[in-house]
Amino acid sequence: MPSFGEQRAIVERWPRFPSRERVDEHRICLSFDDGPDPEGTPAVLDALEAIGARATFFMVGEQAEAHAGLAREVAERGHEIGLHGLRHVRPEELADPECDLRHGLAVLEQATGVVPAAFRPPYGHFTAPLYEAAAELGLEPVLWSAWGLDWEPIPAERIADLVLTDLQPGAIVVLHDSARYAPRASVQPTAEALAQIAAGAARLGVELQPL
Repeated sequence: MPSFGEQRAIVERWPRFPSRERVDEHRICLSFDDGPDPEGTPAVLDALEAIGARATFFMVGEQAEAHAGLAREVAERGHEIGLHGLRHVRPEELADPECDLRHGLAVLEQATGVVPAAFRPPYGHFTAPLYEAAAELGLEPVLWSAWGLDWEPIPAERIADLVLTDLQPGAIVVLHDSARYAPRASVQPTAEALAQIAAGAARLGVELQPL
């Protein structure tokens, strides 16, 4: 299993394009990728409600299509919806990135009643064609500035520690509300880590809000 440092080095070798990696200094954005998933999203939603926070959920089209009721619940509970692709594949595997994004947007609008304004590609990797397709569709490219490495089978305390290491006002935190595309078996550690992350944000004097 790659270490945290090795994972970061892999991401930093990928081609970079202008994208949002921070919000304003008065808040921190919690964001969740890979859902909606009935085995993970409800626990995350309940944990967010317990700490009084709203977040941005970057949904995968195939997940939203399969779990449309849950996708709509996310939106109805006051969280922001972003696009994470129609399918969770590496961008270089897409034959027609614009078609993929258009289809994904249509699926999310049908499921949630919301047209997403932000896009985060699977694996945080933009290719030039994918970036250009997002721009053509008016989607804001969004990455992150802090992460919890929570796609790996690690405990809640470790997830929180990793996030808090990079947490500062204006941070965008990437976490995951589904284990479908990861080696871990459960999202429960992510849900359990949110209280510690919220405490860290409170110490910084900032609120947890969507993009």
